[in-house]
Amino acid sequence: MINRLNYKLIYAISIIFVIVPPLFAETGVNSADTSWMMISTALVLLMIPGLALFYGGMARSENVLSVIMLSFSSMGIMSLQWYLIGYSLSWGSGFNSSIIGGFEYLFLNGVDATPNGTIPHVLFMMFQGMFAIITPALIGGAVIERIKFSSWVLFVFLWGTLVYSPLCHMVWHPDGFLLNRGGLDFAGGTVVHISSGISALVLSIYIGKRASYGKIPMPPHNLVITLIGTALLWFGWFGFNAGSALTSGGLASNALAVTHLSASAGLFSWVAAEWWLLKKPSILGAASGAVAGLVAITPAAGFVTPSASIVIGLLGGVVCFFGVRIKVKFGFDDSLDVFGIHGIGGILGAVLTGLFATTLINEAGSNGLFHDFSGGWHLLYEQVFAVGLTVIYAGVVTLILAFAIEKTLGLRVSKEMEDEGLDFPLHGEKAYHL
Repeated sequence: MINRLNYKLIYAISIIFVIVPPLFAETGVNSADTSWMMISTALVLLMIPGLALFYGGMARSENVLSVIMLSFSSMGIMSLQWYLIGYSLSWGSGFNSSIIGGFEYLFLNGVDATPNGTIPHVLFMMFQGMFAIITPALIGGAVIERIKFSSWVLFVFLWGTLVYSPLCHMVWHPDGFLLNRGGLDFAGGTVVHISSGISALVLSIYIGKRASYGKIPMPPHNLVITLIGTALLWFGWFGFNAGSALTSGGLASNALAVTHLSASAGLFSWVAAEWWLLKKPSILGAASGAVAGLVAITPAAGFVTPSASIVIGLLGGVVCFFGVRIKVKFGFDDSLDVFGIHGIGGILGAVLTGLFATTLINEAGSNGLFHDFSGGWHLLYEQVFAVGLTVIYAGVVTLILAFAIEKTLGLRVSKEMEDEGLDFPLHGEKAYHL
């Protein structure tokens, strides 16, 4: 009798374990893809403190905390902006517009664990939110040591709403204007790097040079910190690019491989150019070259072969090496070379995507000029068109925002505060007590 009861109990339990899980399973959600995208989201978030250290090490010692704060604060500002309105304007479709999203996702209404592709919608939202955080944070490197923190907070919120969200919608949303024209941007060449690089150029020119710029030496105060930041950026970029596949399969694997190869090639070519022209290979040059290679491959990561990625990285390192010297010729103070690396590197990567893209890597893409001479001209034209539109749109809106904030809050700290350094006057702290 007892044995029969035991058998019946075991049978009942087995039925529960076999039948009940499918009843509660999230139909359409793939566990492998979900796991990879959770990791990728965390990797991209790690890039924010990486960027803060990358920038902070290049600042002067009395400004290092204020520089770190420009990047780090973006995590708080843009996360709330993304929750309130940013995600809806970027990925909504309530307006039936190819330019901007709707209001259906305000306060993340309707964003839950239901599938978005093969991952939960809430996870897709979080992954995309990491891009919204880091993009305006990049701009801060151009205006360090002189911008008001209160003005920076307002600028980041408004820029994220009026520049990032429309570009994100146009480039990545299924109804997006640039996407439907045929332009390719796998992980943010236009949306992230060109938009931030051009905005950095406009903002740095509008706010003006640092008071001591060109009068006294301004070397990086701690290149060890910068190198740690570079390592975190390189590590996080695997989530940035490979995560943009939104799956854990072959496309993500290829994106991861080409990301690493391009970064390595960019490091090599920048250092080689520096060694040849300046006779001394530097740690700062190696770090800058790696980032230049990462920037250049970003739009192409899901469309090109490993061999093409090495060419893209080599060109990215050399072109950005000369690109950062534009500020010397034209006399503007893009303090940490945001335009020289992200703006120029992003433009280069977007154009090279039009040359090297191949459907052998991604059937959803197009063949570039080097893989289809007759049809590749169209893709190259669309890449150039997307670059031009991004440059004009980001530049004009940034100029309007800078003008409006200057006339209300003011953009720049006083000369006395700038001479003292911003860490203690703005934040009541010092990085070093020696």
